[in-house]
Amino acid sequence: MAFKYPAARRDESKVDDHHGTNICDPYTWLEDPDSAETMAFVEEQNKLTMPYLEQCAVRAQFHQRLTELYDHPKYSCPYKRGKRYFYFHNKGLQNQEVLYVQDSLDGAATVFFDPNTLSEDGTVALRMGRLSEECEYFAYGLSSSGSDWVTINFMKGDDLTILPDVLERVKFSCLAWTHEAKGIFYNCYPRQEGKTDGTETTCNVNQKLYYHVIGTKQSEDILVAEFPEHPKWHSSVTISDDGRYALLSITEGCEPVNQLWYCNLQLLPNGITGLLPWVKLVDNFDAQYSYVTNEGTVFTFHSNLDAPRYCLINIDIQKADRQHWTTLIPQHDKDVLGLVSCVNQHHLLVNYLHDVKDILQVYKLSTGQLVRDLPLGVGAVLGVSCKKKHSEFFYKFTSFTTPGIIYHCDLSDATPEPRVFREVEVKGIKQEDYETNQVFYPSKDGTKIPMFLVHTKGLKKDGTHPVFLYGYGGFEHSLQPHYNVAYLLFVRHLGGILAVANIRGGGEYGLTWHKAGTLGNKQNCLDDFQCAAEYLIQEKYTTASRIAINGASNGGLLVAACVNQRPDLFGCAVAEVGVMDMLKFHKFTIGHAWTTDYGCADDPEEFKWLIKYSPLHNLPQPPYSGPPFPAVLLLTGDHDDRVVPLHTLKYCAALQQGVGRSPGQRQPLMVRVDTRSGHGAGKPTAKAILEDTHIYCFIAETLGLSWKE
Repeated sequence: MAFKYPAARRDESKVDDHHGTNICDPYTWLEDPDSAETMAFVEEQNKLTMPYLEQCAVRAQFHQRLTELYDHPKYSCPYKRGKRYFYFHNKGLQNQEVLYVQDSLDGAATVFFDPNTLSEDGTVALRMGRLSEECEYFAYGLSSSGSDWVTINFMKGDDLTILPDVLERVKFSCLAWTHEAKGIFYNCYPRQEGKTDGTETTCNVNQKLYYHVIGTKQSEDILVAEFPEHPKWHSSVTISDDGRYALLSITEGCEPVNQLWYCNLQLLPNGITGLLPWVKLVDNFDAQYSYVTNEGTVFTFHSNLDAPRYCLINIDIQKADRQHWTTLIPQHDKDVLGLVSCVNQHHLLVNYLHDVKDILQVYKLSTGQLVRDLPLGVGAVLGVSCKKKHSEFFYKFTSFTTPGIIYHCDLSDATPEPRVFREVEVKGIKQEDYETNQVFYPSKDGTKIPMFLVHTKGLKKDGTHPVFLYGYGGFEHSLQPHYNVAYLLFVRHLGGILAVANIRGGGEYGLTWHKAGTLGNKQNCLDDFQCAAEYLIQEKYTTASRIAINGASNGGLLVAACVNQRPDLFGCAVAEVGVMDMLKFHKFTIGHAWTTDYGCADDPEEFKWLIKYSPLHNLPQPPYSGPPFPAVLLLTGDHDDRVVPLHTLKYCAALQQGVGRSPGQRQPLMVRVDTRSGHGAGKPTAKAILEDTHIYCFIAETLGLSWKE
């Protein structure tokens, strides 16, 4: 054996009956994160993995160069509240972004809120923040160590005085101020036994919606909506642009469908005092309705009702029957209607996705007519900032080689033209050194799949180049071009090609594309990803032994399932925070919400889909004599309460047992368990740099890549 892996006890007595099929689950004991045995397993794994990662040949150079290139200023789009402008800014290597405020766009900026002062190692992050309509108050949600649990605090918007109000047990919550700024809507979960620090695995159910009045205790908060008969429902409130209505969106799971209720807040004689008298505008889960704006009682919604590529519809709540609904902007023939925002009272900013590249346009709110296109390169709109009552807006453009260009436009100007407000340059990276192409390759069933390729100019297709192939394929999430310094280092200094495959299951072509990779169609995602690798080999970009595949979360599932099915097709696989146990994922934290994408093993038919590709259940049993597996690096965080670490730990134990003991397995099969770290959101810069360093030096070491100046 090339590596001696820590022994992991197999408990063969743990057998689950799935509709008459007995499935052994020998590593069930790893589901308890607090047991001494689990902790010892993690410690032994890190003792093997960390020295290996630290001794990789390119580790020092990669870490130094990545740190240098990370050290550039980063900005968000400014947004206006009251008469002031706010924006997030990171000078370069600060662990968390800082919120700044300025009185005018060319005025001096001062720090409004700095999360870096809250912890020495940067592991306390600002996860959500909402300024009230006229900036009287700032509600801010803090999380520790990457957990999804958030604590909401408050401060005054003028003199930054911290208020005593604190809201606990908040997770997957909205934050919506009423316009007179007396209070805020938010969601929280009931108290539960045991821990709620992000290391627990307890199921998250029975979320409720509350209204908190400034200056009162959380125990006095007003319950405004609850769903005791539907413990898995989630709710979210949006306040209408005119401040008159509270719109309640109810979801169950991650499917893009919701119920839509509303309440006219101006008809409450004594204000908000208890459960609100909700009017059910939509009381089923047939389609998605997202509030855009309203003119009096006529509401504009972004919807997929009979429109898999989305459209805009108008509903007059005084004539709420569906027969009276009208279409404002119909579904496009091919492009997907994405973000829509109202600006300057009478205009809409409309974002379309055209072959995974963004288009941004201005439309008339009254007629749905196109007014103009906005300048945009080939890439993605990373953010749009505007309000209906303001005439100006900002938008940020990015691509694989563009760190960020922020545009500003004021529609009240005589001839409104977007101008570059702020452009970031990264010293040491020249855009002209790189080339980005989009190709379309056939999947197993003939479906054409788009894929972005980024490499140095003048690349020779001689089959020798290492490839970093990235995928996701789930939850209607589209993988658009975005700037990532580590990608460019792989291309520039390790001689590689970046390949981003837009496989089915995502939202790149709307609902039809999404559904073609979910539930019983999940194998399409795996086929699409494997065919991406085969295309790159066939077109003489690379060979199988030079391909590294990577994905996180649902993408971690993708990577592990593809390695199980085609170990011969890849040289290295890096699976981050992956969903690996497809028979039990719904039992932990928020896993039940993913059954809309995956199905659930409690259902006999859906069990048959899941058992076919579940990473944990499709690993070979010892003694294994098949083709060697590629090098595998699994990553998880001890505070990941989204995809709990047990997925990665169980898969690791089974992988090392089934494949790692095979005499033909020379490549490492390792796991990196980070402490004070979660699913990814709010990760401090220092941790992000170290994690990327470890990932890419593992790839370089196992594919035999050397550093090129």
